[in-house]
Amino acid sequence: METHDAISEFLTTRRAKLTPEQVGLPDFGGRRRVPGLRREEVALVAGMSAEYYKRLERGNAAGVSEQVIDGVSRALQLDDAEHAHLHDLIRAANAGAHLQPRRRPVRAQQLTPGLRQTIDAISTVPVYVQNGRLDAVATNALGRALFSEMLDDAHPPANAARFMFLDPRAQSFYREWDAQTRQIVAVLRAEAGRSPYDRKLSDLVGELSTRSDLFRTLWGAHDVREHRTGVKKVHHPVVGDLDLTFQAMDLASDRGLSMIVFSAEPGSATHERLQLLANLEHTAVREAAKENGRA
Repeated sequence: METHDAISEFLTTRRAKLTPEQVGLPDFGGRRRVPGLRREEVALVAGMSAEYYKRLERGNAAGVSEQVIDGVSRALQLDDAEHAHLHDLIRAANAGAHLQPRRRPVRAQQLTPGLRQTIDAISTVPVYVQNGRLDAVATNALGRALFSEMLDDAHPPANAARFMFLDPRAQSFYREWDAQTRQIVAVLRAEAGRSPYDRKLSDLVGELSTRSDLFRTLWGAHDVREHRTGVKKVHHPVVGDLDLTFQAMDLASDRGLSMIVFSAEPGSATHERLQLLANLEHTAVREAAKENGRA
């Protein structure tokens, strides 16, 4: 998608979510042609002329300052992820003008040897490393066991969004599949703002839009979200239901990659099942080593 179109559609969808009352303006009634705020109302709350805001919503981002972004974000009540997304879209539209990029382009998608060794040494919790496109870059042994359905049959690199929308098993694996679909699209939409010239990301979005009506609908909503912490509820085909807390961390040594660590409350059913999965994985690895030794 052209960045100018992305700016226009993002601002339009955010405006449609608000009412005059929500931004502190009187509602004089009358028929509104579109849901939500009018452009003139956004401009008033943002402290700019209506004509200036109209140009911005058409995708004309030339000369847009940090102050303007802050004003529009305040008027549209954008959260941190949405504010960052608007910043990224405007930066891309200005093609590296006065706004500084938030993140450098990813040049490599491989872990440093030291980090690979660290991840492999973690044995009690699942670890999963992904890039901004949600490709699986690395896991530890327990992480691979946890996401075996996504990883085992996929043509590398396995991709969480492709699994979510194109593999029927995802609907039984993710116990809150509907919510997960919205989250994963919102994460991809944020990445598209950060990396508008990522050809692989564009190809992925095109593939999913063509093959999944649901993805195409959610993509058109222009929702964005960060994937930092929360609870992921899954149904593992071997050990059953798991309620896993996750923490995602950007890797300073491997730009563009994030490491997600999953854990469970000690003494909980999930904790016991996770230990069982770890034991099963350890046994499988040991048996495979024995078989290779006999070969």
